[in-house]
Amino acid sequence: MGVVNITPDSFSDGGRFLEPRAAAAHAQRLAEEGADLLDLGAESTRPGAAPVSEAEELDRLLPVLERLEPLGKPVSVDTRRPAVMRAVLAAGASMINDIQALAAPGALEAVAGSDCAVCLMHMKGDPATMQQDPRYDDVVGEVRSFLAAAMARAVGAGIAAERIVIDPGFGFGKTAAHNLALLRGLEAIAALGAPVLAGLSRKSTVGRITGRPVGERLAGSLALALLALERGARILRVHDVKETRDLVAVWEAFRNES
Repeated sequence: MGVVNITPDSFSDGGRFLEPRAAAAHAQRLAEEGADLLDLGAESTRPGAAPVSEAEELDRLLPVLERLEPLGKPVSVDTRRPAVMRAVLAAGASMINDIQALAAPGALEAVAGSDCAVCLMHMKGDPATMQQDPRYDDVVGEVRSFLAAAMARAVGAGIAAERIVIDPGFGFGKTAAHNLALLRGLEAIAALGAPVLAGLSRKSTVGRITGRPVGERLAGSLALALLALERGARILRVHDVKETRDLVAVWEAFRNES
């Protein structure tokens, strides 16, 4: 999953792809580098981020979605607003990636009324406050229980189980130690039966481990991606598609004894 941030303030590349032509060109590059799907986000969810209005979110998303149709790649939209979900699905999006796991009133109905895929993510708190001393008694168990309940709610609302992806939410209300614990316990989350999405690319945990700034976190991001694959992740949400493609190719060759 290639990341396309249509924002002025995302932690990694905020502002670089805010203009629709720039965002579409970046998405095309990611597709050419081997992205299987593209994830558009028009509201930064970095720690401390302020929300944007629904109108602003749509003004950023819809012109890019329109430009991506000729690529023929599935497009995911990272949003937590039911009205935005409905609008982007009508405009051709294939997946909703919701950091609130369809908790907003009307979100379940917005997705159930489509045949799209959906990613349900765990987040403790909200982006503005989530990194202010997050605490868990058992981070793996608590995240697993949350995702199991979110899956059950979605299925109960009429969303078929095979449409659901789950995301433990690395970095969303979690310290570096929490993120590493989640990574060690990822197989328990994968055992819930839905494909697991891992979003570790360039995150602050890489910086805390390596001391590298955002622009120098490729090697650390690839290491975490490989660890996630080994523990059952099936979708890697990344900024560096070409390099991650190479990692996946080597990992698959190593696993294939023939």
